[in-house]
Amino acid sequence: MRAAVAYEAGQPLVVEEVSALPLGPRDVRVEVRASGICHTDVSVIDGLMSIPFPFVPGHEGCGVVEEVGREVRRVRVGERVLVAVAPACGTCWWCVHGLSNHCELNSQVMALPRWQLGDGRSATALCGCGTFSESMVVHEASLVPVETGLADEELALLGCGVTTGLGAALNTARVTPGASVAVIGCGGVGQSVVQGARIAGAALIIAIDPVEGRRQASLKVGATHVVDPAVADPIESVRALTHGRGVDYSFEVVGRPELMVQAHEMARAGGTVTLVGMPPGDSTLALPAVQAVFSGKHVVGSVVGDAQILRDFPRFVALAEAGLLDLGSLVSNRIKLDDINDGIEMLRKAEGVRTVVG
Repeated sequence: MRAAVAYEAGQPLVVEEVSALPLGPRDVRVEVRASGICHTDVSVIDGLMSIPFPFVPGHEGCGVVEEVGREVRRVRVGERVLVAVAPACGTCWWCVHGLSNHCELNSQVMALPRWQLGDGRSATALCGCGTFSESMVVHEASLVPVETGLADEELALLGCGVTTGLGAALNTARVTPGASVAVIGCGGVGQSVVQGARIAGAALIIAIDPVEGRRQASLKVGATHVVDPAVADPIESVRALTHGRGVDYSFEVVGRPELMVQAHEMARAGGTVTLVGMPPGDSTLALPAVQAVFSGKHVVGSVVGDAQILRDFPRFVALAEAGLLDLGSLVSNRIKLDDINDGIEMLRKAEGVRTVVG
């Protein structure tokens, strides 16, 4: 089989023949039908996170089960499955307390070697997935079987980006009907936050992004207003649209500390600031201490949109089937595995919303 391997930080991926290691008792071999390219993939490829090389990137995708280990119970051969950025074993302390996005298997599945490379070394899979491949081996806890007529390229996006954004609005912030919302960063995850806010019934949704195409795309999926931060001060723009108060809910979906501060500034007193974007591993966040205390604002981090995949994947699929969640509009570019480095460059240049490999 072939996979795109990251050998060195900041270098192009190498698409080559690899050999899958034998299945463990709870492992599943999945034929990859489609995979999205996420900003987290690029951050890790560029060496901004402490993940050892070599590895196979890709962590949002869908496919069909080809083979299962002897103790696998969650999926069967031939089933269509979603692969999740974070596993959910269903039995650890985190899972039974409704926090499966922090499942204790997370670090274990990330560290497991999954491929044998041509030079004799083994490679791990990003987030225990490795969807930039023709076929992958994952722990059954990272899979959820689904029955749907949704296209592979749309379904794949639920594995990380859409679930992270939708969940940030619905699960983490819990946007209420009639609320005002500001979203900083309108790529695939940001536009999913916009859609989540719309689904929740928000009355005012402000999409903030320097890329014209992404601003226009946000209007099509639910934003009521857009702001170009290169032209207008985003904080003042948000305040002007909210009678000077600021929004009820603000979201930072880029992963830059200075934008997190902006999100804090544009939230009203007592509002909720949700941090969604993946920051560099060595970055820090500094807020004015007095304002942080006396504004009464709630600052929350959102890990995979606080999604509980066994619960949320089926309900998000149902939203898409009902026409309430628009997945098709998020797919801007379609490429083959051999063109993976071109797809990564598209993301770096903010070309389109989401590129899908399939």
